Amino acid sequence: MPQKDHSSKIQIGWTTVTYRSVLLLILAGVGLVGAATYVAFPDFSKKITGKAWDNTIGRLANVGQPRPASGNQTANFTLIDGTVKVKKANSNTWINADYQTPLEKGDVIQTSSEGLAKVVFPDGTSYNVKQDSLIVIEENSANDQQTDVKVNLTSGTVDLSTGTYTQGSKSQVVVAGATATFAKDTSALVRNDPKADEHQIMVKRGEGEVVRGAENVKLTEYEQVSFKADSPKMTKEKQIAPPTLISPANMLPIFVIDPKDPVQFSWSPVSQAVSYHLRVSRNPYFSSTVIDKKIGKSDEQISGLGEGAFYWEVQSEDINGQASIESEKNRFTVIRKGPDNIPIALELAPLVQRGHVIEIKGKTESTARVMVNGQEVPFVATDGTFQYFTPPLPNGENLITITAQNSRGGVKTLQKKVVIQ
Repeated sequence: MPQKDHSSKIQIGWTTVTYRSVLLLILAGVGLVGAATYVAFPDFSKKITGKAWDNTIGRLANVGQPRPASGNQTANFTLIDGTVKVKKANSNTWINADYQTPLEKGDVIQTSSEGLAKVVFPDGTSYNVKQDSLIVIEENSANDQQTDVKVNLTSGTVDLSTGTYTQGSKSQVVVAGATATFAKDTSALVRNDPKADEHQIMVKRGEGEVVRGAENVKLTEYEQVSFKADSPKMTKEKQIAPPTLISPANMLPIFVIDPKDPVQFSWSPVSQAVSYHLRVSRNPYFSSTVIDKKIGKSDEQISGLGEGAFYWEVQSEDINGQASIESEKNRFTVIRKGPDNIPIALELAPLVQRGHVIEIKGKTESTARVMVNGQEVPFVATDGTFQYFTPPLPNGENLITITAQNSRGGVKTLQKKVVIQ
């Protein structure tokens, strides 16, 4: 008996739906819901969208963060003081350094005799470029895991600190044919004087390794190698450490009844030191000093400084007269203060962070002076309100000191801590 064919009675139909179509339908639905929500609850909608926009802007403002990305990267200035020039890799023209100037592989940075700069790389390594220095960025790149930063110190001095980068990353300085490689969380001082044929590399904290030809020298805390161009080998020496400055603390205002009143200076004693060299200057370059003296103890009172901003540093000296490197430089401001019963108003609005810059708004007397970390606010309005933007601040915790002073000698100071990440 012949079998019947039932296949002709079965019909199968389908419609092709692409992922793109599904996505468009979802987006359309979200759009309709959003539009309806906006019409029904306009204030709520604006608040939500405003927060999303602010978060986006906040992410864009986080420059200089140690976040590896593939390929070449840019570094940024976080401090420019005095005359600092930049020559881009693709140009023969020197331009004035600016906080918005991106620093890339092949760029050259030059400081004058009264110029200082701080450069921060994406891996967290920072370079304090001292006066009369010339550096070339030879490498600044990253892959998904490691970063590679290399700087050639053609002349001058750099004081550097490496970041907490991942294993396999490199931070290097080339000086007169020698290459120094520094471990993470290391600080070092590198000097190159081609005219005097003097080249020095010192580790202040952490570890480093210097390779010159076939020679390889490892360095730890306050160990230094030095050499001349024709030296067959590098000389390794243990250096005496500088003291840690205690008072006046950095950015601290000092209030005095009479500007001739003494100011107390103190620093930590160093075990090998028999004397200390104290210097106080009106400028951060120490091109001229108001105090320059050797002291046999770890504190001293200095009278007659007068009002205004000052910088100070101390070196240790051992029994052989060998001096340490300079300590960190602290900045302080001497301010005349009237009797304690003279009132002055000073109110601050919440600080606003804009990337590495902090916006400060407040209110005081209309005729008062206002200083932020020793820098005078250029304008106080007739109603006493003022606004000030700090220079770009480095990563980590920063102390901001705001001081108001009126003509009667009334003084009020407020301090705020901010953390830049």
